[in-house]
Amino acid sequence: QVQLVESGGGLVQAGGSLRLSCQASGRAFSSYSMAWFRQAPGKERECVTAVSYWGGTTSYADSVKGRFTISRDNAKNTVYLQMNSLKPEDTAVYYCAALFGVTGTRLSDPYEYDNWGQGTQVTVSS
Repeated sequence: QVQLVESGGGLVQAGGSLRLSCQASGRAFSSYSMAWFRQAPGKERECVTAVSYWGGTTSYADSVKGRFTISRDNAKNTVYLQMNSLKPEDTAVYYCAALFGVTGTRLSDPYEYDNWGQGTQVTVSS
């Protein structure tokens, strides 16, 4: 098990940028694939992006491709989400999640994850 704490959310104007961080505590962070999910009011939780445990594979939702970038620093037990060219439709609570030793399409399924952060609010004004 890992404990996850997100930071970096806030209010930004459309076209602006934010960088979210997710600090993990616990053992073997480098053995966990990591993902960012988001959930807007009245909508289902969706996978924004994920990175494999070795960092070699990333995936992105079509809605954020070319604007968002996930990265991880295993030495710091941290995963980042750089969000550029933000749009009002990006407004949501963003959650960090960890999944031990799994890669591939399963990374986009929120039901696969049993390690979640508390979430951080991102609000993009028009």
